[in-house]
Amino acid sequence: MNFFRGVISGQAAGPQPSGAETIQKLCDRVASSTLLEDRRDAVRALKSLSKKYRMEVGTQAMDHLINILQTDRSDSEILGYALDTLYNVICNDEEEEQDESEDENAQKQADDLGLQFTDTFVQDPEHVTLLLTLLEEFDFHVRWPGVKLLTALLKNQGPQIQGIILVSPMGVSRLMDLLADSREVIRNDGLLLLQQLTKGNAAIQKIVAFENAFERLLDIITEEGSSDGGIVVEDCLLLLLNLLKNNSSNQNFFKEGSYIQRMKPWFEVGDDNSGWSAQKVTNLHLMLQLVRVMVSPVNSPGATASCQKSMFQCGLLQQLCTILMATGVPADILTETINTVSEVIRGSQVNQDYFASVNAPSNPPRPAIVVLLMSMVNERQPFVLRCAVLYCFQCFLYKNQKGQGEIVATLLPSTIDANSISAGQLLCGGLFSADSLSNWCAAVALAHALQDNLTQKEQLLRVQLATSLGKPPVSLLQQCTNILSQGSKVQTRVGLLMLLCTWISNCPIAVTHFLHNQENVPFLTAQISENLGEDERLVQGLCALLLGICIYYNDNSLENYTKEKLKQLIEKRIGKENFVEKLCFITKHELYSRAAQKPQPVFPSPEQMLFDHEFTKLVKELEGVITKAVHKSSEEEKKEEEVKKTLEQHDNIVTQYKELIREQDAQLQELKEQVACMTSQNEQLQATITQQQSQIQQHKDQYNILKLKLAKENQGQSNSQGDGSQVNGLQTEELTQLREEVEELRKQHSLLQTQLGDKDALISSLKSGAAQTAEGPAGGSDNTELLQELEALRSQVQSQSTEIGQLKMERQDLLRRAEVGCSDTLPSSDSSLDAAKMAELESRLGAQTSEMERLKAEVKNLSESRAELEKRLDSTTSTVAILQTEKEKLQTDVQESKKEQDDLLMLLADQDQKITNLKKRLKELGETVEDEDDLDTRDQTDDDDEEDEDED
Repeated sequence: MNFFRGVISGQAAGPQPSGAETIQKLCDRVASSTLLEDRRDAVRALKSLSKKYRMEVGTQAMDHLINILQTDRSDSEILGYALDTLYNVICNDEEEEQDESEDENAQKQADDLGLQFTDTFVQDPEHVTLLLTLLEEFDFHVRWPGVKLLTALLKNQGPQIQGIILVSPMGVSRLMDLLADSREVIRNDGLLLLQQLTKGNAAIQKIVAFENAFERLLDIITEEGSSDGGIVVEDCLLLLLNLLKNNSSNQNFFKEGSYIQRMKPWFEVGDDNSGWSAQKVTNLHLMLQLVRVMVSPVNSPGATASCQKSMFQCGLLQQLCTILMATGVPADILTETINTVSEVIRGSQVNQDYFASVNAPSNPPRPAIVVLLMSMVNERQPFVLRCAVLYCFQCFLYKNQKGQGEIVATLLPSTIDANSISAGQLLCGGLFSADSLSNWCAAVALAHALQDNLTQKEQLLRVQLATSLGKPPVSLLQQCTNILSQGSKVQTRVGLLMLLCTWISNCPIAVTHFLHNQENVPFLTAQISENLGEDERLVQGLCALLLGICIYYNDNSLENYTKEKLKQLIEKRIGKENFVEKLCFITKHELYSRAAQKPQPVFPSPEQMLFDHEFTKLVKELEGVITKAVHKSSEEEKKEEEVKKTLEQHDNIVTQYKELIREQDAQLQELKEQVACMTSQNEQLQATITQQQSQIQQHKDQYNILKLKLAKENQGQSNSQGDGSQVNGLQTEELTQLREEVEELRKQHSLLQTQLGDKDALISSLKSGAAQTAEGPAGGSDNTELLQELEALRSQVQSQSTEIGQLKMERQDLLRRAEVGCSDTLPSSDSSLDAAKMAELESRLGAQTSEMERLKAEVKNLSESRAELEKRLDSTTSTVAILQTEKEKLQTDVQESKKEQDDLLMLLADQDQKITNLKKRLKELGETVEDEDDLDTRDQTDDDDEEDEDED
């Protein structure tokens, strides 16, 4: 124990041992001591020496420390000392802090030492599994050193440690529990651990995301104050970036979980933007990067469009535009916000339309696009900001033909407003300014307004520019070629050539306009044929591309510059091989490859800003076809044209056949529907026929049964009187049935009489309203409804009469059968009673018959009334038509009268003007002319004199 106290306190009795000897003795003590307290003191001493004697402790004590972690699991204090010692040996952070002022070799040696000890530790994967098990201990002295040690291991050997954790049961889940720890130190270091764990491993990223990481991280960000929070917010955002970047599965999970909506409060920056701390700037920068990850152009188009839609619906885009137009925002935040807005609106028509409607809070209000373009063409603005504005403008026009048309329209003569600054004016100003970077940016921006839009390419040919006083205006196309021929800076010429290539590609009319200027082709051939320096070779390549486009999209409308003549010119002046070599130099340029990688224009310096991403696609598309077009002979071209014509004819024939097939398909579909309808009707009819057949069979069976009964009754009447009583019983049943039927008939008759009373009331109201039918067409519809009800009543009466006729026939049949039965039986008191009832029924039936006759008469009267109403309605309709004709005639006369009055007023105004001019001329000649005011004054004076004389 005295030995340990001496090591710890630095006091020693006698000569001091060396560091290696001390560490060796401590390692022996750890290995051989049986008391836990002795081992704990030895490990504590190793911890105190581990920073100063890192090499010795790492080489001699690592195995003993790992053994302590395996055997002394019950003592948290010794576990903490062992973990701290291992951390000091493996971690390079402390060495980096101490060696900042030393040379790079010492630093590299320290890094190699950490990697060496890490490799030693992970030689056995069970050591990492043991460390994951220790992280389950809740004791602070064990958990915190364990988190730091695992973080250091991941920094030194990330992929190897990730593989071990990935195959370990519940390995990632144990680490996710660190975020739920109530001790902020462990939670914060857990964030750093998860950052290292999720770097470059998609499988672990997915597991962490599905362990509810998004919910926990967003909660922590909210608790820490969002963008106003500290370093913890930054760590959470870095972890979110690791989980989402280049991981489509996690991005979809983030969107489906409605976590995009929770990002909106992050960007609610107050009006007072003066207090921008460095941490707040960092946090907001990472938040903007997180938004960009969700809508990055490298993502799949479907996922990007879905995220863009969600950002617009939840108001995130609106919030970003608010920051964009706010004042006092730091330059780097403003730049990143512009880039973020660019990718949120890129290719989304709804978002692009909204961005076009955003106005800056100025007086008068200006569109946000105009304000941004003012920054782009201003050479005093930072280069990064100008690049961001150009990217925003490109994204606004990407697949947005409506926006392209609005930008080009600001350049057309009919839409130019002299009192306001438009986007077209700014682009023209930047295109022809003295700043080469403004020239390049404006040329590229204008090229994006023409991208894949033939209509706007033709519209831009109408733009005329006033160069100077007294000179006629020149077209924008001609002005671009004039500046090109003046030999300006390389950046300016590259920008103009990219604009011209984009403009005339796939537009034969623009090619004709370009070739119409006799100076353009000689300038291009001279540029290509010269032997210039390295810087000019790119310009020569672009000139070759422009001339090749003039050949490929030439419609041979100009005799001097047909395809064949241009190729002959190239062969004589330049040479085909030389031409193709100059053309291929474009794609070999280093900056071309860099620009082709991603849409955002990112350049280390303004001088390297030469190529645009969309232009690289155009070059890739045209290089091969132009090379083939230059090498082809006239005969091959004629053959190709013939083949094209033949193919067009075939295409037309195929199109006709396709249309015919579509029509036949439509007819076939219609016939199929008709067949299906008829099949269903046939099935219904078959079912009806089957039902009727079954009913007929039932009636036949009933008829046969009745026939057998009657035969038995006839046989029984001759045998006994008892059988006669049965016949009487049968007759009584039939009479009872007849009574029930007559009673039902009586009910139907009373119901019909009630309905007839209602219809009589309707008829009386119809008669009272017949006089109003001539007043307007509205009565016609009421009469039509009443007539329809009358028809329904008539059909009901007819059906009732049919039923009554059927009942009469059944009654007569039953009476006949009853009489036959009564003639064969003995008379009785019951038969006389039945005869009385039958007489009563006959009297009732007669009354009903008379009532039916009366109803028929009333129906006939109603029909006559209906005919009369129809006649009145026809006469009223004809009267209305006549009145309408007269009204139109009167309106025509009134319009003609108004026109004549206007003509007279014009004539009077002309006469007054002529009289005034004549008076002026007379006055100029010296004649005295009296004005109308003088005449009025004289007349008034004469009237006053006459009144005075009358008074005298």
